[in-house]
Amino acid sequence: MIGLWKLAEKRERIIIGLMSGTSLDGVDAAVTRVEGHGLACKVELIGFTTVPYDDAVREKLKALCSVDQSDVAKICGMNAYLGGVFADAARFAAERAGLKMGDVDLIGSHGQTVWHIPEDDPNDWGLVRSTLQIGDISVIAKKTGKPVVGDYRPADMAVGGQGAPLVPYVDFILYRHDAKNRVAQNIGGIGDCTVIPAGGRPEDIVAFDTGPGNMLIDQAVYTLSGGSQSYDADGRWASRGKADLNAVKEMLRHPFFARKPPKSTGREMFGKAFALEWIERMLRNGLGDADIVATFTAFTAHSIAQSYRDFVLPRCAAEEVIVSGGGAHNKTLLAMTAELLPGLKFCRSDDFGLSGDAKEAVAFALFANNFLFGAPSNLPSATGASRPTVMGKLALPD
Repeated sequence: MIGLWKLAEKRERIIIGLMSGTSLDGVDAAVTRVEGHGLACKVELIGFTTVPYDDAVREKLKALCSVDQSDVAKICGMNAYLGGVFADAARFAAERAGLKMGDVDLIGSHGQTVWHIPEDDPNDWGLVRSTLQIGDISVIAKKTGKPVVGDYRPADMAVGGQGAPLVPYVDFILYRHDAKNRVAQNIGGIGDCTVIPAGGRPEDIVAFDTGPGNMLIDQAVYTLSGGSQSYDADGRWASRGKADLNAVKEMLRHPFFARKPPKSTGREMFGKAFALEWIERMLRNGLGDADIVATFTAFTAHSIAQSYRDFVLPRCAAEEVIVSGGGAHNKTLLAMTAELLPGLKFCRSDDFGLSGDAKEAVAFALFANNFLFGAPSNLPSATGASRPTVMGKLALPD
């Protein structure tokens, strides 16, 4: 194996970034060519693929994200199992990109978040700010024969951050502009935004989670279809329904939305239990299936719009919103959000030369690259950390 210092000396490196998000769709694998490091690096996406989870794996992961259904044995087993899934995804992505694993220099893996505690629990001294991602990087390294960097979020939390959102670092690299105020809006399982003022510096960035993205919509579709569908393709189901705006208003009373940034959330707050409780309530109130999907879609749209009105627009006269993630394909969701935020131009990450589906996987390739150079990968203005810090841990193949 080439020494890590030798990799840092190469003019460019082939790095595979692996990501599985809160939507639990599967493993996203981005094959990248990276030159330089830090905020001045250059990145080219040369291949991207998603290896979907089957229903059995997806439901097991949902159970792991539930206090009532999870246990340490299941987490332990799935940690190793997912490591194998991630390794297979890396090999498959390299093959699809026309490469052999021998051509790959490094792998960066986010893993799969199963629990996230962004702030200390004042009622339990043992529940300090912390996070848990599974998908063992040693398994990935041994199965691929490549060094793997992973487990990034705890480093940010160790210096006072919330460990999220991390992708704003890459948003700044990709979308900063000397003359335009921009917002990068990711809509994955969770929604998050990055505010990038014209000519701004890293310390000027404002970023935070806006609330649920596709998570509740996906759960509603899966539940109401009897498991035959896992997402609302193009927002067609929601387009046939009528949203219950009273239910939307009540969901928006959740205390998360009133909290000021920096803030982050996940399945522990807006997961399966939250969705099933609201589905049951809406069914009792006589809503049809399409109405329920439309209501969750409207909830996501309103949560984004409210976040902008409360925390974005008072600080930055944004002109463009650049949307990425699975939600960028949901036409009904985008139309609802745009209607609530007149005056903003909505466009997709793909319009700027990078697949919006690949962006988060690309981010973890860049974080692995920074690790080689001892360069920080967090933005304290986004996570609340006390300082920039190097993130990640290393697993070697030999």
